[in-house]
Amino acid sequence: MPVPRLKLGVAGLGRGFMLLLPTLAAHPGIRLVGAADPREEARRQFRADFGARTYSQVADLCADPDVEAIYVATPHQLHREHVELAAAHGKHALVEKPMALSLEDCQAMIDAMHRARRWLVVGHSHSFDAPYLRTREMIDSQEFGAVRMISALNYTDFLYRPRRPEELDTSQGGGVVFSQAAHQVDIVRLLGGGHVKSVRAATGSWDPARPTEGAYSALLTFNNGVFANMTYSGFAHFDSDELCGWSGELGQPRDPNQYGTARAKLAKIQGPEEETALKNTRTYGAGLSLANSQLPDSAHNHFGFILVSCDGADLRPLPHGVQVYAHTRRYLETLPPPEIPRREVLDELIGAIRHDRPPIHTGEWGMATMEVCFALLESARHGHEVTISHQHA
Repeated sequence: MPVPRLKLGVAGLGRGFMLLLPTLAAHPGIRLVGAADPREEARRQFRADFGARTYSQVADLCADPDVEAIYVATPHQLHREHVELAAAHGKHALVEKPMALSLEDCQAMIDAMHRARRWLVVGHSHSFDAPYLRTREMIDSQEFGAVRMISALNYTDFLYRPRRPEELDTSQGGGVVFSQAAHQVDIVRLLGGGHVKSVRAATGSWDPARPTEGAYSALLTFNNGVFANMTYSGFAHFDSDELCGWSGELGQPRDPNQYGTARAKLAKIQGPEEETALKNTRTYGAGLSLANSQLPDSAHNHFGFILVSCDGADLRPLPHGVQVYAHTRRYLETLPPPEIPRREVLDELIGAIRHDRPPIHTGEWGMATMEVCFALLESARHGHEVTISHQHA
C-alpha cells in the first residue's frame, strides 16, 4: 500500500523557504497544504503556486485540521513560539537552523514536542548532505579505523549579501555564528561522533558598517579523543568554492570571473532601507516564485573544505563523492547526482512520522549543536576554553 503524502504547512515564506522550495515542490512524499506569512504578496503567490490555504498568523496555520506538520522558517527569534504553537495543536515540526537563540528556548521546544508526542526535526543543515552522510557511513564501517582529527574551512561572501538590520545584530541571531557555524558544527559533530567536550574560539568583527561576527576560528575537542578545527570567513575575499571545483554551496556551477560582485552590489546601496528592499527582492512573492525556483544542475550541496583524518585514510567529502587518501592509493568514491536536492531532510521527517523511524537531527541533536555555537561566542568573548555539557550523539 502506498504511503500517503505528508501534508505540510509552511510558517514563514522568506529566504529559507525559497531555498527549500525546489525540494518541497519535487519531493514525492510531500504535499504543501498551507502557509502563513505577514506579507500579502507572499500569501498570494503561494495560493497561485499551490492552490493552498494561506494565513497571516502562524497560530491559524497550526489550527488548520488538514495540516500534519509545520515547517518553521520564520525569523530565528520566533522559532520557540512557533514550535510550541505547532505542538499545542498536535502538529509535528521541522524547524530551520539555528534551532533557537538560547538553550532555554531549545529545551522548551523539545519539551513541548515530547508532551505532544510529536516529532521535532531540526534542519535544513548541511549535515543532511549526501557526501557527509556517506562519509559517516564509511567511518562507521571501520574500514579506515578510528577518526582522529577533522579540519573544516569555508570562505564566502556571506556578510556582504543584502541583509536586514537584525541580521547584522548578534543579539537577534545575526552574524556568521548563528547562521553559518550552525552548519559547520553540525557537520563536524556528525563526523566526529557527536559529543563535544570543549570549545576554544576567536571571532572577527572587523567592518564597522557590518557590526557583527564575520569570521571565527574554533578548536573543538570530543569525549572520544577526536579534535576538530573549524574556520569560517564571510568577508567576501577568498572563495573556498575554488577548493570544490567551483561548485557552489547549493550544487550550482560557479563562475570564478564573477569575483567581487557581492561587495560591488552593496557599494551601490544607500542606507539600510535600500538594503532591506534589495534583500526582499530575493524572497518569495517579491519577484520570486515556484516558476523561477530551480533544481541545481548536477552536484550535491556542500559547506566548503572538510577533511576527516582516520587511522587508515583521510576522507574528503566533495560535491560529487568522497575522495579517499589511503596508505598506498588515492581514489574517488563517486555519488550519483541528486535527483532532488536536500531531499534528505524531508526523507528524515517523513521517516519519523510515517514509519516511526527516529531521526538523526532531533531536537536534542539541534540543541547540542546550538550549545557549541553559544560556547564559541562565549569563548571568544572571554578568552578562555568553554566546557560543554548538553551533548547528544
